[in-house]
Amino acid sequence: MNAVPSWRIVIVAALAALLPVVSGCGGPPSRHESAVADLVAQADAAPTPRLEWAGCAEPELSRFQCATAQVPVDYAHPDGPTLGLAVVRQQAADPQRRIGTLFSAVGGPGGSGLRWAAKGELLGGELARRFDVVTFDQRGVGRSGQVRCFADTEQQRRFWSGAPLPPVRPEQERAADAASRELAAGCAAHGGALLGHLTTVDAARDLDLLRRAVGDPQLTYEGGSYASYLGQMYGALFGDRVRALHLASMIDPDAYTNDTRSAIETTAAGTEEVLDEFLRLCADAGRERCAFAAPDGGAGDPGRSTDLRARNDAVLQRLRDAPLVVGAGERARTVTYAEALSSHALLLYDPDEGWPALAQLLAELERGPSGDPDTVGRILSATTQPYDFLDSFTAISCADNNFPRDSSQWPSLAKDLARVSSTYGPLWLWLHQACASWPSPPEGYAQRYAGPWILRSDTPAVLVNNRFDPVTPLSAARRAQRELVNARLVVVEGGYGHAVLGECTRKLRERYLVDLQLPAPGATCRADELPFER
Repeated sequence: MNAVPSWRIVIVAALAALLPVVSGCGGPPSRHESAVADLVAQADAAPTPRLEWAGCAEPELSRFQCATAQVPVDYAHPDGPTLGLAVVRQQAADPQRRIGTLFSAVGGPGGSGLRWAAKGELLGGELARRFDVVTFDQRGVGRSGQVRCFADTEQQRRFWSGAPLPPVRPEQERAADAASRELAAGCAAHGGALLGHLTTVDAARDLDLLRRAVGDPQLTYEGGSYASYLGQMYGALFGDRVRALHLASMIDPDAYTNDTRSAIETTAAGTEEVLDEFLRLCADAGRERCAFAAPDGGAGDPGRSTDLRARNDAVLQRLRDAPLVVGAGERARTVTYAEALSSHALLLYDPDEGWPALAQLLAELERGPSGDPDTVGRILSATTQPYDFLDSFTAISCADNNFPRDSSQWPSLAKDLARVSSTYGPLWLWLHQACASWPSPPEGYAQRYAGPWILRSDTPAVLVNNRFDPVTPLSAARRAQRELVNARLVVVEGGYGHAVLGECTRKLRERYLVDLQLPAPGATCRADELPFER
């Protein structure tokens, strides 16, 4: 008789603790089990999409095949109106040894799979040889029914370019409150029937229809950041249909869904921690490799990173007080606090290119009238988010997240978060203020799923997280592992940034997705190099 795997014993114990007790064998299903069964049954009742693959028409996608998958707008009415999902396929380079399809999604929420594909090869190495790699635009994104929140693109541009986020004065707070209500009302007016069907539950059911459409009996999936939440949602609903889930840059699914304020607090604390690391490593690197370092460079002075923190805070305080002018004459560039802080946070995502750019940005802002306005303009432009992305991010976040339904509470919430992260707490919060006025039922959308998140599959998920991630910190990954139960977490020691990169993690991912080989419990990787080492 085969021994029962230890992880199955743990899952049974966790289920006994989390789910209502059912009296007697064959008793009625629990409320949770009934909810999952209903969500799955609705998806199973939908017709399997027909994927008619053909060469993609766009020059930037010419190496791929494209298709459109028709899925229900409302899974409660699987025979009702449909939505076309835009799907892209990179065919397996070694078709004789092809395992199946590897689905990969983009984060955000609101990121476009097609835009990712336009940048080049989706995945390389053994994964590209052994799998067809498929990505897609999630519903409400890009070519899959892009959600609309404005009457036209000019109105959209004016709104997003003028949004004072985060506000720093009472009049800006009042303006942000009015803007958040305007955004929610605009999405309700222009979003159409799809607006109420943008939860990640809907996206996970779309993913299962795509799995059926390619003919795979089980799903093989990889994704990071928000796409890790999509993978966790799929596992919670369709655990028996999971072949492998490789998830990186982890979201804590319970906090994200049920206590989004605490999820933002975790994110803000993580961003603050990475800022401290940025300043420390910049000081160690010296001016030659980090433009914001002290002029004398060199290592060994423990006070230098403290000095950089004071200089960084002074630059941000000047911006809070008033817009800052960089350069002089006709070329001068006026920079607001809102645009500088957004870039400040986003540049921490990428230690290879973003960190040196952030150092350069801070140096030029500090110089003010003697700074280089062209450099500042180039760096700020590189971190500007597409307006369609911001619409999708808002609509999908508000469908999933949980906030007080009173936008006037945001100033006090922001003050609370500022105590956790003085630099970033308010920034991450104010981005979600439209959710307080969102046109959804007070209890949330009927199809919304709030856990538990236990993955009941034959193969545990593999989770990977950098030690220093500025938006999905390691603490969230540890909570996600506990909530999935059936999962192994690999920490990249010395890993910085939001993307998990490096030779160790590449090999780990290949062996897991190709051979279902699990890393040892507690396994770690080491980063290939530290920031500013190049």
